This record gives sequence, C-alpha cells and structure tokens, in this order.
Amino acid sequence: MSLALFLISGLGSALVQTSGGAVTMKTLTWETPAGLTQSAYLFKPAAASADDKRPAVVVAHGYNNQKQMQDNNYVELAKRGYVVLSIDRYSHGSSDNTNAAGVLTLSPNAAGVYDGVTLLASLPYVDASRIGVSGHSMGCMSASAAVGIDSAAPTPLIAAAYLVDCDPTVTDQDGKFIDFYGARDVAVYADKYDEFFFRADDGNGGTTVPRDYIDSVEAQAFLHFGTDPSGADQREAYTTYTETVDGSEVIRRIDTPNQIHPWATFSATEAHDLVSFFDEAFGSPNAIDPASQTWQLKAFFNGLGLVGLGIFLVAFARALLAAPIFASLRTPTPAAVELRGGRSGRGWFWGAMAVSVVISAVSFVLLSQSAWSTSFVFVGTPGINPQGPTSFIGIWAAINGIVALLVMLVSYYAFGKRNGQDLRQVGIFPGWKKFGLGILLGLIVVVAVVAILFAEQYFFQSDFRLYVLAITTFTPDKIALILLYLPLYLVFYVLNSVAINSFNRFTVRGREWGNTLLLAVLNALPAVIVIAVQYLTFAISGELAWHDGQSRITGIWMQFVLPYLFVTVFVTRKIFRATNNPYIGGFIMASIATIASVSTTITVSP
Repeated sequence: MSLALFLISGLGSALVQTSGGAVTMKTLTWETPAGLTQSAYLFKPAAASADDKRPAVVVAHGYNNQKQMQDNNYVELAKRGYVVLSIDRYSHGSSDNTNAAGVLTLSPNAAGVYDGVTLLASLPYVDASRIGVSGHSMGCMSASAAVGIDSAAPTPLIAAAYLVDCDPTVTDQDGKFIDFYGARDVAVYADKYDEFFFRADDGNGGTTVPRDYIDSVEAQAFLHFGTDPSGADQREAYTTYTETVDGSEVIRRIDTPNQIHPWATFSATEAHDLVSFFDEAFGSPNAIDPASQTWQLKAFFNGLGLVGLGIFLVAFARALLAAPIFASLRTPTPAAVELRGGRSGRGWFWGAMAVSVVISAVSFVLLSQSAWSTSFVFVGTPGINPQGPTSFIGIWAAINGIVALLVMLVSYYAFGKRNGQDLRQVGIFPGWKKFGLGILLGLIVVVAVVAILFAEQYFFQSDFRLYVLAITTFTPDKIALILLYLPLYLVFYVLNSVAINSFNRFTVRGREWGNTLLLAVLNALPAVIVIAVQYLTFAISGELAWHDGQSRITGIWMQFVLPYLFVTVFVTRKIFRATNNPYIGGFIMASIATIASVSTTITVSP
C-alpha cells in the first residue's frame, strides 16, 4: 500500500505541475555571476517559442523553505502560459550555501532572485520586457532587493513585482519618502495576522498591528507612489491605483487577507491575488479565471506521499523481521493490561503526564525568548552551528527527553518497582545483540526512505509535503549535518518511545488503541497549547502572545513539530508490539525528523 501511494503521489503531482503535459518542467543547476551554484525548477509552456515569447516570473520561497514551497504559484502561473522559474535561494535546498551576512543582507545578488531574472532574460522564448519577480517572506525581501539591483543595471529587466509578506520600501536612508519601485507594476500581499511584518507608523506616534497596516503612513505612501500621504486621500486595500511614471502607466496595490504568515504558501487566496496581479500587469497568455485553481490537487498527491511514508516506516520495519538476520528481534510482547496500582497508579500516570506537558510547553517558550536563542538560533553560526533552527528544535527536544528520563526514574523507583514492573519484560533491557540488530534494522528503514525520496525527485520532480510539513532530498553536504544534529533528536525520540511503550502502555476499557490515542494527544498537547495561546492572543489583540527573541518564528516551527509528536506514538507503538523493543521505533523517528529538518532548513557557511 505504501509503495502504491508513493507511485500515485509522484504521478499525480507530476501531472498537475505540468498541466497534464502542456508544460515542460526541468530541474536546473547553473553557475551564477556571483560564483555560486543555483538550483531551480523551470516551467516552460509548450507553446512558448522564439516566435511566441512569453512573460516570465521568478518566484522565491522564504526562510527555511525550498523551491517546492512555491507550488501554489508556479502551478497556477505555468498553466496560464507564463514561463516560471522557482528558485532555491542561496543557503537553501540544492543551491550553494553562503554566510550569515550574505543571507541577511541579500546582496550582491538578492539571494539568487536577480540571478534568476538574468537567466530568464537570456531564454529565447521569454519576453524580456515582461519579467516579474515574486517571493514570500525572505523571498519577498529578496525580490524587493532585486528591484534595487535592477534599477542600477544598465538595462533594467524587472517590469513587475508581487511582494508577499514583507514590507515594501517607501523611504530612503534619511527617512524621506521615495518611489523605490519606479516605473514597475508592484503590489504587496500583507497578511492581517503576519508574525513578522506590517507593524508600521500609525501617524500618531505609535505603531500599527498588522491588521491595521493599510491605514499606516508606510502603506499609504506606497499607494501614493512614494509621496508623503499627509493630507492626501485615504487609499484602500484590494484596489488598483495607477499613475504615470517615466512615461508609463504603472500599478500599485495592497492585498490584505485574513491569514497568518506561513499560510501564504498554502493559500488559494494568495495564488488568486498573485495571478490576478500578473494578469493585470502583463496580460495572461491563457485567459483563465484566477479562481480556477488546481494546485490543491498537487498538495493532495504530495500529502498522499506523507501518508505512504507513515505506513512504510511500520510496514517495512515489520517486513524486515522475516529476514533471518533479524529473526531474533521477533519477540512476543506481553499483552497490555489495565494500569497497575488502581487509583494510585492513575495518580502517578496523570501526574507524570501533567509534569511532562507543562515542562515541555514552558521550556519551549523560555528557550525561544532567551538571549542565547536570539544570537545562536535564527540563522545559525557558520562553522559551529550551520542550521540554527534545527539546533533549536533539537535542543528543546533533548531537554524534554531528559525530563522524560527523570520522570521515568522517579516513577519506577517510587511506584513501578514495588508494583511489579519488570524492566526486562517491557523491553528496556533487550540485550546488546538485539539492541544492535534493532538499530541496524532501523538504519535500513531510514536508508530505504531516503532512496524513495530521491526516486520521487528523479522520476517525478516531486517530494512529500503538506503545508509546513515536508521531507525532501538533500545535497551530499547535508549528510554531515544530519549526523551532527541526530544525537539531539535521538535523546528525545528514543526516550519518548521508551516512556510510551515500556512505561505507559496499558489498556483503556480493555483496549490498547485507547491508550495509544491518549498518549498521541498528550504527546502533541504542549505544541497545541503553545500554538493556541500564541494565535488566539494574536486574533484577539492583534499581536502575538510572545513576540520577544525568537518567539515570532518558533511558533511557526512548532507547527512543523506538532505532527511528528502525534504520529511518533503510532509508529513506535506498532514496531514495539512486533519486537518488544522501544529503541527501533525511536531511532527511526529521530532519523526521519532530523532528515526532514536538515533538508528543509537554511544552512550558513563560513
């Protein structure tokens, strides 16, 4: 079933992103003038040719993403006849890494966006007078910075820009209002609940919250083409304003959806607004209503791949037990029974769960607000900690793994031992041979998953993802990073598996599945609490509950972590029931989580 889902996922994704074969999709790798290797997907409509030149758009992902994260945009633009280049920004995906300063200053090549523009301009089937740029978050900052590079070029190439989730430039270094974008059509997509941007001058000495951005001085200055908006008419969202600049009539527009920052990469509203903007700026080669979208089908097929992956981790691990080398791992697992100790046992269980949930949620918030986190985590430290986000999640996970160990020790010596808990019987001491064989089996499963990821990319130019949850291929240099960060993830996932299967496995009303579901909910509960408090506060007050240090972005990282916390209970429990060994499932989940994080995270180099 899992292999069938992988095949369906790849075929379905390929059919959607090529519009059933009407668009040619290529994976490109080339050396840029910056001396760096860049990777991208190129989408060429079949009808595009030297005799039928098409408008073209560079789309750029944000921080901690890759070229695949722009699929809602590149699918919709390509099927409408645009040539599209979806890039891996430098230090992301398969493009070369650069240092932290290069990533943050976005120079000299605007993190790869302008290199993508020059490539498109050289293609014989691209209309070089109709090249646009768009990007999300840091990709948006790159697109805006690319306009500055373009303005200084002997022959400007960028004719339009759609800036998704970053503030447009409206003043110079001295704070004087300017029309930074000049004779280009430009629009801004400004989420009303953006975690990072759109906190601007409210005109009364204060700062707007994102949902009031349209009324800010900066937003009005942008819509007034860089002039001081004081005393001018109040301009509105979702309205196209035009003015003649350098002899050309150009567009300014601000779209203000009721969304959070990361949702733009998974948003039909964003795809609609982006397509409508470029149709207005360039004229759509294929007139299709912007509301008529098919990228959701690709997301569905990619999601099927994730489902297949979850099934594969269990099914392949259990299938390997049939091999003679692993036959000894097939150990009958004692049947789950009701929780020992009656009311006292229930007290210990719920007490341990409460302590674990509270410490997990609180430690995440405190770690995200620490001064160390701010200096060490956001981008990373070249040569020491190349992936700051991966280390942040890993350190938080390791802290909670240690907490789980302490809780288990206290529970065993204060309650379990005198109530007949046998550590050998519940798999904690399987013996060194079985322990080693279990890790070997887990390693084979992980290598098989990696092989499937590369096959999916090679044959279908696709991967497994849904919203912020993704696992994809990686370049050879990432292997060292996986090994660097894996120990942190092992501390959590292995000890979490021990706690789930060796300490907290029992029946609920005579059935084990109730216990499995309960533990899955409790495992994910700290993430649910943090996310709920963060965003309910945002919805009510207009600002996040925690917005110091790394809290703005770590709330988004928690959305990535939550599914792993939930799913790991089912994966490790099923493997445990076949082997009576909690370490196999813990090793597999730690490895998959590390690979997923490393393959999708910014990497800085010295």
